[in-house]
Amino acid sequence: MRGVQESSASSFSWAKPGVGNTGNSAKKSRFPWRLPLAVLGVYLIFPALAVQFANIGLLREGSRERRELALTFDDGPDPTTTPAVLDALREAGAQATFFVIAGRAEAQPQLIARMLAEGHEVAAHAEKHRHAWIRTPWGGFLDVVRAVRRVGRVTGQPVRYHRPPHGAYTLATVLGQRAAGVRGVHWSVEGQDWHASLTPGEMRDRLLLRAGPGSIVVVHDAGPGAASTVPMLPGLLRELKVRGYAFKTVSGLEGTTPVGSAALRRRAFIAVDHVFDRLGRIQPTAGRADNLFRTGSSAFPLRGVTLADGTAVPKGAPCAEFHVNNPLMVDLGINRPAIRQAQRDYRLVAGDLLRRPDLRGAQYVFCLSAVSPLMAVMGFETYDLPPADARRLQLWARVMRWGFAGAPKVAEPRLSILSRAAFLAQYGDGG
Repeated sequence: MRGVQESSASSFSWAKPGVGNTGNSAKKSRFPWRLPLAVLGVYLIFPALAVQFANIGLLREGSRERRELALTFDDGPDPTTTPAVLDALREAGAQATFFVIAGRAEAQPQLIARMLAEGHEVAAHAEKHRHAWIRTPWGGFLDVVRAVRRVGRVTGQPVRYHRPPHGAYTLATVLGQRAAGVRGVHWSVEGQDWHASLTPGEMRDRLLLRAGPGSIVVVHDAGPGAASTVPMLPGLLRELKVRGYAFKTVSGLEGTTPVGSAALRRRAFIAVDHVFDRLGRIQPTAGRADNLFRTGSSAFPLRGVTLADGTAVPKGAPCAEFHVNNPLMVDLGINRPAIRQAQRDYRLVAGDLLRRPDLRGAQYVFCLSAVSPLMAVMGFETYDLPPADARRLQLWARVMRWGFAGAPKVAEPRLSILSRAAFLAQYGDGG
């Protein structure tokens, strides 16, 4: 025991001579590290995880029920680039939300006045454009409060929203927003116009792939990002209008609510879909996230299926299997808007059948799902599934109802199928 005490004492240079270290003194020796770590966790780590990354309490996206989205612009106004952004928005009849730097807003009141006159929304971005993690707590708190106050003076009306630089949060940012009476706004689609290697064309393609109903999109009307945003914006607006989108301010976007447990469950299930798609090599139809379907190459999994014309479908036959875009289907519901979108998007599925190398050999187009009533309306033949497959899919449908709050009750899962020729005859203009 004496040897153990001496060894323990020798490992701590601050131990008093002749006094052995007990378990309690060893615990005390570690305590000075615990308090700073606890403070760091409360001030930085927890807010970063819960607010910055999970977006709890923030506005992040709207409902997917309508084809509308919110374009948001950070870092302005800048007299050399913001007017071109406003021109493009006016030409498209689009409204947007501008998260402005307080000093720049004060220096360019005519641009702020133009934003408001043309129906845009002006919100606060920062007093000083610095990442929240490298600011003092007091400085981070005051930056929000002062930015909101100064921007409000320029607009002459209360500021409703705030987005910190880089979307970065600490406890000071959260408390600053509370004190200023504003709601934090994040985004669901990031343009990454600040990325030096991304050309305007590549940025436009990135946004067209990812943007969908209810998206809050972030780009920049000032700073380095404006060099890509300004030239690509007119083309982006034109293409999105062709797809049927309307452009709303954050406050005008339908279905924006603070992120809570339901939204987190929803995002978790969307992440599960992404993993499933990656493993199964399933792609959004036509490469668009706003499509109602995801399509992949598959071998037909069932035996004993015979179509109405007497054709037997052999197990293992090469097929195009489509899956529902779950969050979009939940928000649309099985109703007339969903039927109209399905009619439009099946034409895009037909285009994939004709163009995608992995689908060119598909002999049938099928889906195993609980939305077979919709498929029947769309002209598909529907058949009962073997009991084991039906039970498995019914269980998954119930799990999905929990994950997607508000999802309607679903029918018994069934097989929906058409031959390639029949599908292309009905939908084969390719969109």
